[in-house]
Amino acid sequence: MAEELALLVADVFEAAGALRRAGEALAGAEGQTQARWQLMSVVSEESLPVARAARRLGVARQGVQRIANELVRDGLAEFRDNPDHRTSSMLALTPSGRRALEAITARAEAAHRAMGEGIAQADLATLRALLRRLTEQTDQWVEAEAEAEAEAGAGAKAGGVKRGTRSRAATDRLPE
Repeated sequence: MAEELALLVADVFEAAGALRRAGEALAGAEGQTQARWQLMSVVSEESLPVARAARRLGVARQGVQRIANELVRDGLAEFRDNPDHRTSSMLALTPSGRRALEAITARAEAAHRAMGEGIAQADLATLRALLRRLTEQTDQWVEAEAEAEAEAGAGAKAGGVKRGTRSRAATDRLPE
């Protein structure tokens, strides 16, 4: 099972790379980058502080701040007052930003139809469900590892816990 999962991880990374290259090509055709596309998409439904947008994207706030500043500079987004926090502005798309996002999205929809040709919708749904489950279990494992590391560090300070027991302790906490 571990070997098959390792091969799946390699396949997922390869697919992610191919999808990133496709995303760059799609966004590039509209004069954007995939990172700008992702940020425009995240703030398309509602204005968000940069820190919250970064959390939703799963990336560092500093990188998102740089991209947000570029979008504002290029007239695709604007910073608005945040009623909940005076020093943390909200990022919102401008009408130009919405048009750019709509153009990229239209290209992406056509590309997705081509990429998914010959793959049954049921197969895609099953794959998505399995990937969500794997993601959830991976997140649980990471959390358990962090907890075990913290416990091992606390035990080492107290003079009791040996290094090397972390993985076993964390693995025992995962669901079957």
